[in-house]
Amino acid sequence: MGFSVPDFRRKWSCRGYMSAGAAMVTAALGLSLVLAERAEARKYTSPLDIFGIAAPRPRPAVHSARIPLPRPRPDEAPKASGEAPPEPDGKPLADKPGAEKPAEAAAPPEKPVSACRLALTEEIAIAPSIPDIRGPGACGGEDLVRLEAIVLPDKRKVTVKPAAILRCTMASAIADWLRKDMAPLATSLGSTIGELDNFDSFECRGRNRVAGALLSEHGKANALDVRGIKMANGQSISLTDRTISREVREQVLHSVCSRFSTVLGPGSDWYHEDHVHLDLAQRRNDYRICQWNVWDPLPQIAPLLPAERPEEAPPREVAAKSEIKEGADDEAAGKPAADAGKSRPHKPATKKRR
Repeated sequence: MGFSVPDFRRKWSCRGYMSAGAAMVTAALGLSLVLAERAEARKYTSPLDIFGIAAPRPRPAVHSARIPLPRPRPDEAPKASGEAPPEPDGKPLADKPGAEKPAEAAAPPEKPVSACRLALTEEIAIAPSIPDIRGPGACGGEDLVRLEAIVLPDKRKVTVKPAAILRCTMASAIADWLRKDMAPLATSLGSTIGELDNFDSFECRGRNRVAGALLSEHGKANALDVRGIKMANGQSISLTDRTISREVREQVLHSVCSRFSTVLGPGSDWYHEDHVHLDLAQRRNDYRICQWNVWDPLPQIAPLLPAERPEEAPPREVAAKSEIKEGADDEAAGKPAADAGKSRPHKPATKKRR
């Protein structure tokens, strides 16, 4: 049996097997190239992928490098000008407004308490503090209180009706006046003070409520109008009542004029005929105004009949005879008594109407 290469190729042909293997090798190489391109494409975002549908790009691993820290500043070294003070006990300091952080609105500082407010305790008066009033123009004031009652030395309370809005200094002056002057006066009358009649306190207005007038002390919460004082036994002391004893009203006059810079009552003007105005207005050279006329008391019963004829007066008949005798003497002297005793009637002058 002979063997030759052409016979072998003709009998056992493997060209088909070789071509199929080559195709498989080609396909495998192409697939590997496609997968490599896709893996490379994942590193970069497609410009058409505006919705982020493609797979996210893997981030390369970041290797942190250790940076050496600076050495601590020695204690004896001088402090830098812009260096912040050290934090006490390891506690962080409060946040401060800087360039990086917008400045926050600073809280308003607390207003210091005045000496008058510290002295006007509840043992003297029930006068809670109220906020400052900023009205139109110069109306209003600071260090204001609502004077509700005054505590007498015997712990009795004198109610202020209605409660008066005043400056602390004015409220303190009213409290001292009642405690030191009016309370002893009421005791001398056999009673105690029960209520203070407040006619007007703070009101933003001009003087005497006249349009365009200067600002009243009432607009500054520095004045009080008082009509009277009610006693515990029901009796009332009206400061302008002429039926009240003149001595009592004069005592009230002297007490208020020695304590307040302005006192206006009856006789000052017709605006103050039924009450007394008190204030602490400051004037040049400590000038004071005290205008209050204490009128005489009115008679209790008006005289309806003429007074009785005094006993030492001569009888009426004797008086008539003496008049006749004087007329006869005039006739003897040549003077007609009729003309002397009678006077010609006077005719009023008349004018013609035009």
